Amino acid sequence: MSSLAPTDLGELRDAVGEALASGEPLELIAGGSKRGLGRPLQLPRSLDLSGITGIRDYQPSELVLTAAAATPIEEIETALAAAGQMLAFEPPDWGTLLGLPASAAHRRTLGGVLACNLSGPRRIKAGAARDYFLGFRGVSGRGEVFKAGGKVVKNVTGYDLCKLLAGSYGTLAAIEEVTIKVLPQPETACTILLCGLDAASAGQRLRQALASPNEVSGAVYIEDSSTLGLALVSALTGIAAVRLEGPFPSVISRREQLLAELASDCETNLLYDKASTAFWQAIRDVRPLAESEDRVIWRVSVAPSRGPELGEGIARSLDTKWYLDWAGGLIWVAIAGADDGGAAVVRAAIRGADGRGTGHATLIKGSPELRRSIAVFEPQPAPLASLAVRIKEAFDPRRILNPGRMVEGV
Repeated sequence: MSSLAPTDLGELRDAVGEALASGEPLELIAGGSKRGLGRPLQLPRSLDLSGITGIRDYQPSELVLTAAAATPIEEIETALAAAGQMLAFEPPDWGTLLGLPASAAHRRTLGGVLACNLSGPRRIKAGAARDYFLGFRGVSGRGEVFKAGGKVVKNVTGYDLCKLLAGSYGTLAAIEEVTIKVLPQPETACTILLCGLDAASAGQRLRQALASPNEVSGAVYIEDSSTLGLALVSALTGIAAVRLEGPFPSVISRREQLLAELASDCETNLLYDKASTAFWQAIRDVRPLAESEDRVIWRVSVAPSRGPELGEGIARSLDTKWYLDWAGGLIWVAIAGADDGGAAVVRAAIRGADGRGTGHATLIKGSPELRRSIAVFEPQPAPLASLAVRIKEAFDPRRILNPGRMVEGV
C-alpha cells in the first residue's frame, strides 16, 4: 500500500485531489490506534495524517483549545493539566483492548477520538465528545477545503457539521484542525464502592444514584474487581461504583447522602483522588475485558433499566463476560464460541421478546473476516440508511475517503 503524508492543509487538499484524479480511494490513518474499529479496508493507498500535529491555540481563561487533528491526546492532556483543566468527556484508550502492539497501543489523537465520537464514564454527566467539538477545518471527498463552527459555543445558525462529522469515522472529510471546549479539573474525586451485589440490585442502586440530586459523574457495575488489575481493589465482588467530583465540602456532603440512601445493607469501600482516578481509567479503557484475547467484544447501548437483564440474558445463551457502565445504559460484552460473534443473540436481546426494544450494538473487536461478514454498526432503518447515503454523496460522491468503513458500499 502506498502512502500520502501531508503536513499542512494545502498538502492535504493536494493529496485528496491526487486521489480523486487517479480514482484510488484512501484509508485515513493518524495514530493508528483505531484502525481495528469498523469494517476492515483493503485500499490501494493510505492518507497518513500523523504529520499534521501540534497545539495551535490554547486560551485557558476561555476554556478553548485549537489543535491539529493528529495531535496526540497525551500531549493535549499534559497541556491542560498544567492549567488545571481537562477533556471532560474522558477519551478512552482502547489500544490494549484491541490487542495493538506497544508502538500503536497509546497513540490516540484528538481528531481520531472526535471522528469516532468516543467518550468515557463521565458521559452520563458531562456529555459526549461531540458536545465539546466547537469547530474544524478539513478537506471533503470532493477535494474542497471547508470549515465549520468556531471558538465559541454559539456562533452561527445553520447546520451543525461538527456533530455530523463526530462519529463519521473519516468517511466524510479528512479533518486538519479542530477546536474543542475544555473544563476545569475537579478539586476532589471520591468513588463509593458498594460490594456484594447482584446485577439487578446494583443496577437499581446505580439508577437511584443517577436520579438523585448528587451529580454523579460515573456509575458502573463489575462482577469481579480483579479484572481491573488494581491492587487497591483486588478482592471485591459484585461492585456498584459511583463517582462524585467537585469542591471538597460538596463531595463530602454528597458522599454522606448517597451512603445513607444506598449502603445500609452492603459492604462499602471508598476511593479518593489518585485511587479514584486509577479506578475510572481502568473502566474507561475497558480493562475488565482486556484479557479477552480470544473473544469478540461488543459495545451495547440501551435504556439503563434494561442493562442488567440484557447482560444476564446474553450470558445465559453464550459464553460471555460483561459489565455495565453509564448506570446500565452501556453494556460491554465479550463473547467466545459463536460463529457470528454473537451478533444474532445480542441484537435479538436488544429487541426483546416483543420485538419492540430499542438500542444499538457495535462490534468493537473481531477478526477482519467477522467484521466483513456481519454488520459492525447497528443496521439502520431504510429511511436513515437512505439519508446516510445522501450525506456521503454530498461530501464524498466518488467514495474516496474510507469507503465501506461503516457500511458496505458507502
